Amino acid sequence: MKKKLLIIWSSSEKDVAKKFVLLYGSVILPRNYWDEATIMVWGPSIELLAKDKELQTMVKTAMDTGVKFNTCVVCSDEYGVTKELEELGVEAIHTGEMLTEALQSDDTKVLTL
Repeated sequence: MKKKLLIIWSSSEKDVAKKFVLLYGSVILPRNYWDEATIMVWGPSIELLAKDKELQTMVKTAMDTGVKFNTCVVCSDEYGVTKELEELGVEAIHTGEMLTEALQSDDTKVLTL
C-alpha cells in the first residue's frame, strides 16, 4: 500500500509556509518519507502565495521533487489569483471532494496548517 500525505496549507503566516509547509514539502519525497505527497493551498495561504516570490520559488523546489500542488478554485477565484497560481503550476480544483476522499482513505494521512 502506498503511503500518501495531503497537507492542507491554509495559514496566511509566511513563517508557517517557509519553516514547515514548504521546508518539509521539499524533502518528503527525496527522503522517502512518503510515496506520494500533495500540498493543497486553501484560504488565506492562496493570497500569500500569489504575492510572495520567495514562497513561489520554494513551491517550485518542492514541485521539482514530485510534490503536487493544488488550490481551492473557489477561494483562488475570490482572491482573483487563479491564473497566477496556475502559471506557477498549482492546479485549481474543487478541493472538497479530494479532501473528503483523503480523510476517508486508509492509505492517506492529512495534515492541516
